[in-house]
Amino acid sequence: MILTNATVATMQDGYGLMEQAAVVLQDDRITWVGPMGDLADTGEQIDLGGRLVTPGLIDCHSHVVFAGTRATEFEMRLQGASYEEIARSGGGIISTVKATRLASEDDLLAQSLLRVDQMLAEGVTSLEIKSGYGLDVETELRMLRVARKIGQLRPIRVVTTFLGAHAVPPEYRDRADDYLTEQAIPALRAAHAEGLVDAVDGFCEGIAFSPAQIERVFAEASALGLPVKLHAEQLSNLHGAALAARHGALSADHLEYLDEDGAHAMAAAGTVAVILPGAFYTLRETKLPPIDLLRRHGVRMAVATDCNPGTAPMTSPCLAMNMACTLFRMTPAEALLGTTVHAAAALGLRDAGIIAPGMRADLAIWHARHPAELSWRVGATPLHSRIFGGKLDA
Repeated sequence: MILTNATVATMQDGYGLMEQAAVVLQDDRITWVGPMGDLADTGEQIDLGGRLVTPGLIDCHSHVVFAGTRATEFEMRLQGASYEEIARSGGGIISTVKATRLASEDDLLAQSLLRVDQMLAEGVTSLEIKSGYGLDVETELRMLRVARKIGQLRPIRVVTTFLGAHAVPPEYRDRADDYLTEQAIPALRAAHAEGLVDAVDGFCEGIAFSPAQIERVFAEASALGLPVKLHAEQLSNLHGAALAARHGALSADHLEYLDEDGAHAMAAAGTVAVILPGAFYTLRETKLPPIDLLRRHGVRMAVATDCNPGTAPMTSPCLAMNMACTLFRMTPAEALLGTTVHAAAALGLRDAGIIAPGMRADLAIWHARHPAELSWRVGATPLHSRIFGGKLDA
């Protein structure tokens, strides 16, 4: 397949923009990209009429597998309740845990596929899916099995992340260490034995797990040979980002309360900062993530939906890019790098995120002429078509 008459954003050296360009695909790989005048290959040609081609978008932080809804908590927040107040009263993550535990695997899959299909319609070709709404061995494994099935049933690459250290379930209230010993760590071992987990995450926060408890989870991940990442500095500064960096984490995510030491540690370790404006927006937070600090230290910034039922009920990476620009003053180039190149790094993917020979032929074709349009639009999806593994979506 040869894509011709395209405006190509290779995402190398910024946008890496090429006009009147062509991209040659062979099987599931890109074999050539360059000016149409230099095209030597012959084969099936698709004239894109000048449309924009980017790498397929990568959503590197999502909780897309869950059951139920938390719309009532949205109302509570509008009436003045804080995220922590809702969580401590039995809402928040715990309310989704109750619904997810009651859902069968088929039920969970059906509900989750609806959200994944919305992401496909936004140009997503790679998706991270976390567990963390089971908080017991059986349900955590069920969530991860559903995540694997999504990758089999839809044209999308799924990267699974074990998030057993997401919250302390009610039956273990005030016994977080016992929960880790009796449920979370055994669930991680079982998930690894089944081949269900690609990385390990945790929530380092006052309402979740302490740095010392996260250390226990990370030690187990290391013993199993699994990379780690961390929800860090979202509501306070427990120095989770520096902890993650010490463990060579792929990413530290949220980061509203990140300090200079944390940014320095992330830069030294190559840990990606995953910026999640959807949660900031939904929670009506006022503490901005320190984008300038991250720039100053040269920390790569990814952008993701954080799709979840409570704090970021969104499936649109384009909206996440717009929010990152509008709320956090990231540039459109930074936002698109954040959903391609840097998102790939946040998942440890080496064959995605740029358009270059040898990379996977996962592409998004847009009704657009310039990459800034993807961050500029609000509430509209300019996707023309997707190519996944060298195959054009029907």
